[in-house]
Amino acid sequence: MARGGAKQEDFQPHPVLDQLPGVEFCSTSPPPWPEAVALGFQHYLVMLGTTVIIPSSLVPLMGGGNEEKARVIQTLLFVAGLNTFLQSNFGTRLPVVIGGSYTFVVPTISIILANRYSNIIDPHQRFLQTMRGVQGALIAASCFQIIIGFSGLWRNVVRYLSPLSAVPLVTLAGLGLYQLGFPGVAKCVEIGLPLLVLLIFFSQYLPNYMKERRIIVDRSAIMVSVAIVWLYAYFLTLGGAYKNKSPQTQFNCRTDRSGLIAAAPWIRIPYPFQWGSPTFHAGDSFAMMAASFAALIESTGTFIAASRFASATPAPPSILSRGVGWQGFGILMSGMYGTLNGCSASVENVGFLAFTRVGSRRVIQISAWFMIFFSTLGKFGAVFASIPFPIVAALYCIFFGYVASAGLGFIQFCNLNSFRTKFILAFSFFTGLSVPQYFNEYTTTAGHGPTHTGSRAFNDMVNVIFSSPATVAGITAFFLDCTLQRNDSTTDRDRGWHWWEKFRYFNSDPRSEEFYSLPYNLNKYFPSV
Repeated sequence: MARGGAKQEDFQPHPVLDQLPGVEFCSTSPPPWPEAVALGFQHYLVMLGTTVIIPSSLVPLMGGGNEEKARVIQTLLFVAGLNTFLQSNFGTRLPVVIGGSYTFVVPTISIILANRYSNIIDPHQRFLQTMRGVQGALIAASCFQIIIGFSGLWRNVVRYLSPLSAVPLVTLAGLGLYQLGFPGVAKCVEIGLPLLVLLIFFSQYLPNYMKERRIIVDRSAIMVSVAIVWLYAYFLTLGGAYKNKSPQTQFNCRTDRSGLIAAAPWIRIPYPFQWGSPTFHAGDSFAMMAASFAALIESTGTFIAASRFASATPAPPSILSRGVGWQGFGILMSGMYGTLNGCSASVENVGFLAFTRVGSRRVIQISAWFMIFFSTLGKFGAVFASIPFPIVAALYCIFFGYVASAGLGFIQFCNLNSFRTKFILAFSFFTGLSVPQYFNEYTTTAGHGPTHTGSRAFNDMVNVIFSSPATVAGITAFFLDCTLQRNDSTTDRDRGWHWWEKFRYFNSDPRSEEFYSLPYNLNKYFPSV
C-alpha cells in the first residue's frame, strides 16, 4: 500500500507488455487483399531510396554510365525481391524487407579505388572488372555470415542479449542513419519539406477528423503525399525553376535528371554472373566480411524492432540466427547476380510497419513481388526509381525515428532507478554516436580513416566496424551488460532479463511457434532449437 491509501498499481497506469498493443494486423493476420496490395506497393516505394542511391553513387566511380546504372538498379531490386520473399517465408518469418545496405559502401569504394583497376582505360571494361571484384568479395563475405547463422553461433551470442543491451542496439539502428534524413531534405527543401509536412498531416492529424475513413487516409498517406509532391516537383521542372541553378541542385530537384528512364530496357530479367566470372582478392574479402559482420549486428536490431511492430513476441535467439543465415544467403545472391552491394534488413520498411500499424507478413511478400515485377519491366520501374532523393529523405525522417522508438520502448523492461542501468545506457549511447562521428569526420578531413596502416584490408575492416553506430553501441552495451556486476542478485531484474528469459528457447512459449514456425511442416527438417 502506497502513501495516502493509494494502491501501488495506481502509480503504474501503463503495464509492461511483451507484445505491442494497437497493431491492427499482426504478422500472422493479413488485411483484406485490396488493402494488402496497396500497402505492399507502398513498401516497394519506401525501399526504392536505398536501391537507387547506392548504385547512383558508386556506378559513376567505376566508369559506368546511365545504362550500367539502370541495369545495376534493376538487379538490386530483383535480388531484393527474392531475398525478401525467402526471409519472410523461411528466415525469421518477420515482415522485413531485405534490401541494399549502406554498411557495404565503404569496402566497395575501397575496391573501386584499388590500384589494379586504375590502369584500365576503357570505362566500360573498368566497370566490368571492378564489378567482378566486388562480386568475389561479396561471395566470400556471404560464406562468413552463412556459417555464423546456420551453425548456431549467432544463436549462442544473442541468447545473452537482454532488454537493456537491446535498447542501444535497436535505437541506434534507426538514429544511426540520421545523416540520410533532414540533410537529404535540405538538398532541395522546396520539395522535401512540403512532403514531410503533408505526410505528418495526412497520417497524424487528418485521421482524427475522418474517423469513418481513418484507415483509408492513414494507410494511403505515402501514396497521396508522394504523388502530390512529385507532381509539384514536375511542374517546377517544366516551369524552368531550376534552369539556371547549379548542377547539384538540378540533380536533386529536377524530375528528369536521373537518366534512368531512357537508359532502362523495356524488359530484362537479371541472371547470375551477368557481368562475367567473379574475381577474388583476399584483402577485399576480409574487408567485406567486416561489413557483413556490421550488417549482421544492425539487422539483428532491425529484426527485434520488426518483431515489436508486428505485435509478435520477442524473437527467440534461434530465430534470429536463422534469419542471419538466410541474410548471408542473400549476400551470396547479391554477389552472384552483381548488385554492387550486400544486403541487410531495411530499417525504413520496419519504420513503415509502425507508421501504418500493419505488421502483416503477407503485405511484405506482396511487396517482394512488386520488386521482382518492376525490376523485369525496366521502363516502368525506372519511372518510380526516378523520384528525387529529397522526397525519399522526408520519408526517412519519420521511419528511422519509429525504429529508434522501438528501441527506447524496451526501457520499460529495465529498472531506470539503477545506476548500473544508467551507466550502460549512457555510455553505449554516447559511444555509439560519438565514435562513428569521429571516424566519419576524420575520413572527410584526411581522406582516409583513423586506422591507416600499410594494409588496406585491415584499415577497411576497422573503419567499417567503428563507423556503424548500431554496431558500436550494440557491442558496448552487450559487453558491459554481460560483465558488469553480475554477482548482484537484483542485476537480472534490473536488466529486464526475467521478461525475456521465457523466449530464450523456441519451445518455451507457444506464441513463438505461432509466429516463427516454418511453413509446409518444415520444422521437423530444420528445427529452430
